[in-house]
Amino acid sequence: MIKRSWDQAMCEDLPQPVRPDGAGALDLGPRNIMRDFENPDMLVPPATDAGLIPNLKFSFSDAHMTLNHGGWSREVTIRELPVATTLAGVNMALTPGGVREMHWHSQTEWAYVLVGSARVTSVDQDGRNFIGDIFPGDLWFFPEGIPHTIQGLENGCEFLLVFNDGNFSDLNTFSISDWFAHTPKDILSANFGVPKSAFANIPSKQRYIYQSEIPGPLQCQKVPDPFGTVPKTFKHRLLAQAPLIYPYGTVRIVDSTNFPISTTTAAALVEVRPGGMREMHWHFNDEWQYYISGMGRMTAFAANGNARTFNVQAGDVGYIPFPYGHYVQNTGDCSLWFLEIFRSAHYADMSLNQWMALTPPELVQSNLHVGTKFIDALRKEKVEIV
Repeated sequence: MIKRSWDQAMCEDLPQPVRPDGAGALDLGPRNIMRDFENPDMLVPPATDAGLIPNLKFSFSDAHMTLNHGGWSREVTIRELPVATTLAGVNMALTPGGVREMHWHSQTEWAYVLVGSARVTSVDQDGRNFIGDIFPGDLWFFPEGIPHTIQGLENGCEFLLVFNDGNFSDLNTFSISDWFAHTPKDILSANFGVPKSAFANIPSKQRYIYQSEIPGPLQCQKVPDPFGTVPKTFKHRLLAQAPLIYPYGTVRIVDSTNFPISTTTAAALVEVRPGGMREMHWHFNDEWQYYISGMGRMTAFAANGNARTFNVQAGDVGYIPFPYGHYVQNTGDCSLWFLEIFRSAHYADMSLNQWMALTPPELVQSNLHVGTKFIDALRKEKVEIV
C-alpha cells in the first residue's frame, strides 16, 4: 500500500476536494483519479449547491453490455438510474447485416440514429407496412404493440432507443423466435397450414440480435401491400429539420405537431457552442437527456434550498424531474450536442428570463433587490441558448 503525506499530495498535480476559500481537505486515500478529472464540479461543488438531491446522471459506459453475433446493446433503466421513472434508454449497435429480430413492445419506441444506417420495417394493426432506410440524425417511432425489425446496412449502425417507461428492459420484449420456441409444433402447423416438419429447425430460444446478410437496395425489398403503406410515417429526419438559430447554438424540436405518429414522446436536439449555455428553464414533464458529444455541466434546482451540479459528456444520460429548474453549460472547446426527451405529445419549456421580462418590473425589483440595468436586460422573446 502506498502512503502519501499531506505535503506530497500538495505537490501533486491532482484535483483535490478543496475550494479556493480553503473549504474541504486533501484526499489522501484510495480514489479514482480519472473520475475526479471527469467530474470537477462533483469533487468541488459550487458553493451554491446545497441539500440532498438524488443522482441525476448515469453513463452508458457503466451499463452492462450484451454482446451478440450481429451487434450489442446496453441500457439505462430505473435499475441504473432510480430517479428516471418515466423513460428508459437503450444504446444499440448492429454490424453490417446484423438484425434486431422481429419483435414488439408493450411500450412506445422512439429512436435516434447516431452512426451509420439501418433498414427499419414494420406493419400496423390494419396490415399497412413501412419499409425505410434511416441515417444519422433520423428518428423512428413505433407505437406500443406495433411489430418491427432493425437491420444494419453496409456500414452498420448505432442508435439510441427511448421507451416511455423507466422500468423497461429491452431484454424483456416480445420476440418472434421466442414465441415460436414456446409454441407446440402442431399448433404452428395448424396456424400456418404447413406440415410440422416445416418447423424442424426453428430456434430453441430468443435470438434477440443475430448476424445476417447485408440487405439489397431498398427498392428490391419493398413488399407490395394491398392495404397500402402506413398513413403516418414512422420516420422523421430531425437533423435535416431547419433549426432555431441563436448566436451560441441551435435547437431542433420534434413532437406530434411535426412528427404526428409520435404521440407519447417529444424531444429537442440541442447544440450549445463554446461559451454558450442552455438557458435557465424548466419543463412540464420529467426530462431524460442523452449527451452525444462535447462536455458540459448541469445544475438542477429542486426548491427549498436544494441544488446539485453534475458534469456531463458524450454517452451520459441525465435526468431532470418535473419541475426542477436547470441549465446546461458548455465547458469544452467544441459544441455540446444533446437530446432532451419527454414522455409527452408536445414539447414545452418555461424560460426564467422570459417570465421575468413579462412580469411588472416593480415586482421583479422588489422580489430580487435588483436595479434597472438588470430589468432592461431581460428578454420578452425566448432565447433557448445564451
